[in-house]
Amino acid sequence: MHAQIAVFSAPKEGYAPEEWEDGAAGGRVPAARAGESPPVRFAVADGATETYESARWVGQLIESFMSPDQASGGSRPEIERASLTAWFGAMQERWQTAVPVASDYIEEQKIRQGTLATFVGGEILGLETAAPVWRAAALGDSVLFHVRDKSLIDQFPRLRSADFASSPEGISTVPARLDRMSEQVQFRQGRLAQGDMIFAATDAFAKWMITRVEKGDPALWPLLGELAHPDVFDQLVMAERRAMAMKDDDVTLMRIRVLPQPATSVVVCL
Repeated sequence: MHAQIAVFSAPKEGYAPEEWEDGAAGGRVPAARAGESPPVRFAVADGATETYESARWVGQLIESFMSPDQASGGSRPEIERASLTAWFGAMQERWQTAVPVASDYIEEQKIRQGTLATFVGGEILGLETAAPVWRAAALGDSVLFHVRDKSLIDQFPRLRSADFASSPEGISTVPARLDRMSEQVQFRQGRLAQGDMIFAATDAFAKWMITRVEKGDPALWPLLGELAHPDVFDQLVMAERRAMAMKDDDVTLMRIRVLPQPATSVVVCL
């Protein structure tokens, strides 16, 4: 089997695409150990808008989670508590080393308060077998959904629409928060079958999805499963914002579809 990955995103209304402060990446990565099959890794993160250079923090986290670098000891973090705790610490050290001298008092206060990003990331293993699995870690209110036959199999973390807060947990640049981050990070895994889909979304879009699930909307998964062009995604987001059904915030949706064969064509959206 193979994983087909698509990412849809939109900035806050009135903002340019380059002002989007979320991040997302997915794809095959080298195996961690010799003899293992290369897994598919994926990650979605949401930078807190009010914090210092949150887009840069998101970019650092996504890049390091997907690719080995010296800041994380030359290897990607494993999806388990001790490895992720060490990775959080390495990311904080790398960030602190690169932070410039503040240009004024307000910037100094922002740097001191720290930068934050919610995060959900994981990997798919065993696609070459009859029983592939996904496993993931999450901190904050970015959410993963596992869908089969147009039905929700699992949601991680298991938030309700009423649970989305203005100050969620997340990966922070403040070293004093490392122990709390280690305690708060959650883990989940599940089995995959041909035709399954995994969605990962940042808070505004995830809350909208959960609200539709709570209302028992049968059109949700066909709608998201058939998304094929960023313009259609933009129209959906704009319509839901105008209807006051979705918060006006940066939004990101990653879709991973488990296929029996690699895709035979590539669609380029212009």
